[in-house]
Amino acid sequence: MLSIKNLSVSIYGKPILKNFNLEVNAGEVHAIMGPNGTGKSTLASVIAGRDMFDIDEGQITYMGKDLLDMEPEIRAREGIFLGFQYPVEIPGVSMANFLRTAINERRKYHDLDPLSGAEFLKLMEERKKLVEIHSKLTNRSVNEGFSGGEKKKNEIFQMAMLEPKLAILDETDSGLDIDALKVVANGVNKLRKPENATIVITHYQRLLEHIVPDFVHVLFDGRIVKSGGKELALELEEKGYEWIRKEAGIEEPM
Repeated sequence: MLSIKNLSVSIYGKPILKNFNLEVNAGEVHAIMGPNGTGKSTLASVIAGRDMFDIDEGQITYMGKDLLDMEPEIRAREGIFLGFQYPVEIPGVSMANFLRTAINERRKYHDLDPLSGAEFLKLMEERKKLVEIHSKLTNRSVNEGFSGGEKKKNEIFQMAMLEPKLAILDETDSGLDIDALKVVANGVNKLRKPENATIVITHYQRLLEHIVPDFVHVLFDGRIVKSGGKELALELEEKGYEWIRKEAGIEEPM
């Protein structure tokens, strides 16, 4: 589904990702862990199409197509979803109008008829139950006045409505209490299917107690320095990132 080969990315001349490689297949959940400043959010932004970064080298192939040749809106219509670490508020734009427009734009791109009002409302009710989100959130403007946890729940609801092929969750667990964390994780688990894939970016093992990954990758100094199964996250929790830095032979920053 997603193939990243020898990707090097910089911003204002400063290298961030360095010869980065990753393969993600349909049906898989990949967790990317690492301390601050190692390039985790940069990776998510590059896949989604943010243009603030310079692609110095490498390629990204998605569903057999050159992802780097696609505009951000085309990537979204092709089924890529980014759950933000800090979701933005959009005052005056209702959740219903926002999501119905997004869904019908994607359907138009794939030569499908738009959803009628009744079909859309039925889908909303189904997805609200699936991800356990309250109507008080979906009846408001996008994220307006939401708490941090509510915004993250809303991201998972949007993901449920849009049904992406590839979902990238950028530190969705950041700032969540244990109850909100469980709601978010349960939503992700319920949406997991053999034909889609998820990349979960996180600092901590606690999210991975609820979303069990197939693969865990540790990102350090702009590259993956260690990969393994879910047990790698437990080892990181016990030993910390300093252990990885020393094992990989990476010099401590000045």
